[in-house]
Amino acid sequence: MKALVLAAEARTAYIRDIPQPVPSSTELLIRVRAIALNPIDPLYVTHPLGSSGRTVGSDFAGVMVEAGCNVPVEASLCVGDEVGGFLQGACSVNDRSGAFAEFVVAPWDLVWRIPKPVTIEQAAGVSLVALTAAQAIWYRLGLQAPFAYDRDQAFQEHPDWRAKHNEADGPCATNVLIYGASTSVALYAAQMVRLSAESSGKAIRLYGVASKARWEFLKTEPYGYNALVDYRDLHWLERIRELTGGVGIHYAFDCISEAIVRSREGGAWKAPNISVEPSYGAVWEGLGEEVQYQGFTVRRSPAARGFAVAFYAWLSACMGSELSSNPIRLMPGGLESVVQDGFQLLGVGGMEERRIVRAEPWMRPVSAEKLVYGI
Repeated sequence: MKALVLAAEARTAYIRDIPQPVPSSTELLIRVRAIALNPIDPLYVTHPLGSSGRTVGSDFAGVMVEAGCNVPVEASLCVGDEVGGFLQGACSVNDRSGAFAEFVVAPWDLVWRIPKPVTIEQAAGVSLVALTAAQAIWYRLGLQAPFAYDRDQAFQEHPDWRAKHNEADGPCATNVLIYGASTSVALYAAQMVRLSAESSGKAIRLYGVASKARWEFLKTEPYGYNALVDYRDLHWLERIRELTGGVGIHYAFDCISEAIVRSREGGAWKAPNISVEPSYGAVWEGLGEEVQYQGFTVRRSPAARGFAVAFYAWLSACMGSELSSNPIRLMPGGLESVVQDGFQLLGVGGMEERRIVRAEPWMRPVSAEKLVYGI
């Protein structure tokens, strides 16, 4: 099969013919029909953590073509089903294959069945960013989720979270702030805050920080921000305090700053001059495997994997009805164009790296949408 394979020394990736993967007894073999790009994909190709030869890429959607012999009947997965998921392609030291290929294998319980009327192209951009948002809003901050998962197991792994969950279950109205409100992760996080309000019956007011150009879009359904401030305004913090009547913010989710995972042994970074204790995490925890990442280790977390399984089961029933997919931009050229077009558009750092000057209509600047390629 064809795959986009890391060339670490050259800090790029090339199309290569590699063996088609074989599913284990608990895995599915999936024919990939669409992939979506995330900022981590070009980042860890340009600044590789892994060695050459690994298939890169995270998000995929495709058609199930084979199931391992121990995939349970109650999974109700059939050959021909359309499914979505994500893999950890070249985003850690661990030697794990990624998603940018004609075929992938994935654990049966870490994919979700794509319901109608969600298209396979829309589904390609869901799995990683939606789980990232769900982990933040429901699993870590503790707002009520519209599905059941094992909270006790999460508290056993993270005892400091219990107080946050208990506070989130209290009777008072809650103010939630999302910084970077027009990012792909934030578009799902806003919807999840609204779903929490419906599930709990509590009043939740949603505040966002984003470019003024996106305010009208973000105030409409399904996001429904109560108020927004411009990230260019040097006094936006004071503006938020005014908008909340001096109450301030109970929960905040930063969707812009560099993702940093802090271990219990001390951590990679300490936030200066703030009076609260931030909570960090990596979406890779949902895969249930140890991750060696940026010079430290994210431990295997059965609780995080259990949450991901419950979330994807819910997504199989509710994607497109309770949760709307993000806007997508269909890119031409398939795997062969990912590096020369998609990676250029996303860049590998700040927004200044996205100022690409090219005439093709699909190379316009990216904002509030996912780049998707058909395979």
